Amino acid sequence: MNGRTDGVVLIVEDEALLLFSIADELRDLGFSVLEARNADEALARLEARLDIVVVFTDIDMPGSMDGLQLTALISERWPVTKVVVTSGKKLPDRLAMPERTQFLSKPYAVDAVARAIS
Repeated sequence: MNGRTDGVVLIVEDEALLLFSIADELRDLGFSVLEARNADEALARLEARLDIVVVFTDIDMPGSMDGLQLTALISERWPVTKVVVTSGKKLPDRLAMPERTQFLSKPYAVDAVARAIS
């Protein structure tokens, strides 16, 4: 398997520039990456692929749910999938996130993301 994980990293980010930037930087580091612009796209990818092992998601996104709601759903449906949550606007309450979820504030460096998802 390509990259520094044993599977695919799903990046969920509604800001196109941030999405493309972190996805490209992680690919340059050897990660296998999929992209989603909101939680609905992320769920479709998770339902279609068995090789997604990490989800890196923004909190504030348009659509049917935000990143924290997505994280809770991933914890229920795909409990072994690692989740890293990011935001530049709000620091989530630790109790609002499932137990194994990590938080990384924006702006972030690609090496910090790589460490969090590895």
